[in-house]
Amino acid sequence: MASETTGGAARDRVRAAVLDTDGVVTDTASVHAAAWKYAFDDLSRRLSRTEGTRFRPFDPREDYLRHVDGRPREDGVRAFLASRGIRLPEGPVPGDPEAMTVAWIADRKDRRFLDLVRRDGVRAFPGTVSFVRALRSAGAPVAVVSASRHCAMVLRAAGVDDLFDVRVDGRDAARLGLPGKPDPALFLEAARRLDTNPTETAVVEDALVGVEAGGRGGFGLVIGVDRVGTGARMRERGAHVVVSDLSELLPWPGAAAFLERVPRWRWSCPQGCCGSSLPG
Repeated sequence: MASETTGGAARDRVRAAVLDTDGVVTDTASVHAAAWKYAFDDLSRRLSRTEGTRFRPFDPREDYLRHVDGRPREDGVRAFLASRGIRLPEGPVPGDPEAMTVAWIADRKDRRFLDLVRRDGVRAFPGTVSFVRALRSAGAPVAVVSASRHCAMVLRAAGVDDLFDVRVDGRDAARLGLPGKPDPALFLEAARRLDTNPTETAVVEDALVGVEAGGRGGFGLVIGVDRVGTGARMRERGAHVVVSDLSELLPWPGAAAFLERVPRWRWSCPQGCCGSSLPG
């Protein structure tokens, strides 16, 4: 069920929403985790053979959530390597195309992800589709964001590419020089394109760094979608509301009235310094 953190400050009406892609719109977080495991386990085996280090497999839950979830590929590689105390060159090594580098790992992960998507397809979460349709029927524009350069392909594969008014993805981030999460740049760019103020915009995220980014960006409502048991950590990072599926925010048919409920809610300010209340 939806839950609030304590503390709260009444906010203006939420007039728009920005949703993350993987894990919120599409069931692809597990695909990304599998692709990361393929790439990092390959690295660990190679280091074990060449340097005699112990093979330590990538944990598709904890390592994924802590180090790579929601981040651009290269940032995820760097974060994971740092957690293991591994130092590798950033780019290609002249004369050695198979040299282990940050770029090499990121490329192997990317290729594996694409192979898995082509082989198995992509599913959109029905609760999210209903949520977005309800918002749009109420006149609220909705954007989708992703650190991935393959966002458009994933949305097409899931059959929801026409569900959103705006898309900001990894290609846009590279072109515009936008930093990755927990920096809120992706979300702020989406709000700019929607022509809405962040204080009047909801952010919906399943990644801890994404929840943190929503708070840093000053967004009026940060909704955490907890599909893997990270709800408490989401609230610690600043989520105002945590649900296991967005259908929980649509408890009745014709739930476009969601927007009419939001102004009556009181939720936690990032500092946790205000009074508390429950949903109206």
